Amino acid sequence: MGEKDSFWKSWSDRLTALRNVPPVLTIVWQSGPGVVVFGLVARLFAALLPVALIWVTARIIDIIKNGNPLHQPIAQHLWWLIGAEFALAIGASILSRTIDYADSLLADKYTRHVSIRVMKHAAELDLLAYEDPVFYDRLERARVQATDRLGMIQSVGRLELQIITAITMSVAIMAYSPWLMLLLIGGVVPAFLGESHFAFLGYAKNFRQTPIRRQLDYLRVLGGSKEAAKELKLFSLKDFLTQRFTKLSDQIYVEDISLARRRLVAGALLSLISTGAYYAAYLFVIIRTVAGAITIGTFTFLVGAIQQASSNIQQIFSTLSSIADQALFITDLLAFFEMQPTIRSKPNALPAPRPIVHGFEFRNVSFRYPGASRLVLNKLNFHLHPGERVALVGQNGEGKTTIVKLMTRLYDPTEGQVLLDGVDLRDYNLEDLHREIGVIFQDFMRYEMTAAENIAIGQIEQVGNQALLEHAADKSMADEVIAKLPLKYEQMLGRRFEGGVDLSGGEWQKVALARAYLRDAQVIILDEPTAALDARSEYEVFRRFAELTAGKTALFISHRFSTVRMADRIVVLENGTIAEDGTHDSLSSLGGRYAEMFELQAASYR
Repeated sequence: MGEKDSFWKSWSDRLTALRNVPPVLTIVWQSGPGVVVFGLVARLFAALLPVALIWVTARIIDIIKNGNPLHQPIAQHLWWLIGAEFALAIGASILSRTIDYADSLLADKYTRHVSIRVMKHAAELDLLAYEDPVFYDRLERARVQATDRLGMIQSVGRLELQIITAITMSVAIMAYSPWLMLLLIGGVVPAFLGESHFAFLGYAKNFRQTPIRRQLDYLRVLGGSKEAAKELKLFSLKDFLTQRFTKLSDQIYVEDISLARRRLVAGALLSLISTGAYYAAYLFVIIRTVAGAITIGTFTFLVGAIQQASSNIQQIFSTLSSIADQALFITDLLAFFEMQPTIRSKPNALPAPRPIVHGFEFRNVSFRYPGASRLVLNKLNFHLHPGERVALVGQNGEGKTTIVKLMTRLYDPTEGQVLLDGVDLRDYNLEDLHREIGVIFQDFMRYEMTAAENIAIGQIEQVGNQALLEHAADKSMADEVIAKLPLKYEQMLGRRFEGGVDLSGGEWQKVALARAYLRDAQVIILDEPTAALDARSEYEVFRRFAELTAGKTALFISHRFSTVRMADRIVVLENGTIAEDGTHDSLSSLGGRYAEMFELQAASYR
């Protein structure tokens, strides 16, 4: 694409992006309609004051110029004009501060409103979206745009002020000479076009740099995180990480400086045109005044009007360009809001069965991740009966966690059906289904909150039910951990906030397990949640797990066969399908894949 084609494409994209302005203004209105109206009215009055001030000043000058040479008393209405000028000046000062106050209120309301909306919408999107780097880039830009686009909102407010002021000044100038107005507008257009073009190039540059900036953010976190500190020192990674950061940041710096330099040169040259147009109009008025065609007061009024009109016309073009370019940046925020989850409840969805009668059934289920050719699950058939305790085993990547995510409908199968009591999971109300399932994953979250809140995450509406929280902690042995904390259940966990206390991996896991027990769901799933526990602690957790899941449907994944053997049934996954299915004794005597894995692990303890 040639430079000319690129130029016109940039303008086409900019004009197209103006369609983003109404949706953003709708978001602004939703964030605080009262503040929006208040700010608009204040700007309306503020825009009318400059022309009134110039007119009053011009009248005062004419009265003084034409005053009585015999020094007789000055006309009474002069004092009224001076008083009016004083009142207008005070009004302008008060309105300026009022607008700033309204903008400050609106900024806080908008930031709060749009940030909450981004958080809620992100939580509603499919889990698969979070495994797509392109989605992460869009999400990152949306998060930034949620708070960084206040400039566009303020620009719209400024535009109202500038347009009204420019119109009133322009009417005054055109009443004297329409050609002066055309001269001023003609001088501003080239500068506007130049600024707009470089602003678009800035957006394109920032868009390209998003993946690099995400890498820089990751390197910053990696270079200063507690989790990475040990390996950074032991593996001497300091120079490696700083060199990579330097290389990437230098790449961004070179691009930024190159664009800034081109913008500086072009902007300086184009500003000569607009400045020349203003002084040409100014010179014309001076010549007319010297020739006696207009009075000193009219001269003062016209000069002020020309100055204000020229300034406001430039500002209008600049603000319009800014709004168009800000609208380009807001594209990702609006596109993010337009994204809709595919995994959602149907209209009139069924409630989850209470109690579960027939259990879960995987019927010819296949699943592959977007963009991948390999099937994680391939025509899988599997039945989990009510009240049954089943262990899933297999090598990493065989689909154990995928089965859990399909059971909980975090994913939908690529092919086949996952049924609960003979009904496709897609026919159930999603939130109601989730209420009947308690899950703890291996990569569970460590919430930088109090111990009580960390447990209450499992059923957040019980956050104030201390007895229930303590009962769940007792089930998971987290009560032993919490008893050692200085503030017990009110102790802040983690090191992010002042006064926080960090836990060991095993202690965190006991707290996370308490969430599953708090949920008191019909189905309990533990996906490698005890990996950080020693063998004795894990055995005790699963011994309790067996007791506490009596009458419930339970599924757990573990690589430790000493605990797996406690299950009623063991399912061995291989190549995306079930290789073996039976009790520990039956599979051991079979001499197949399970027996091989069990013997390999048992040998390491001999």
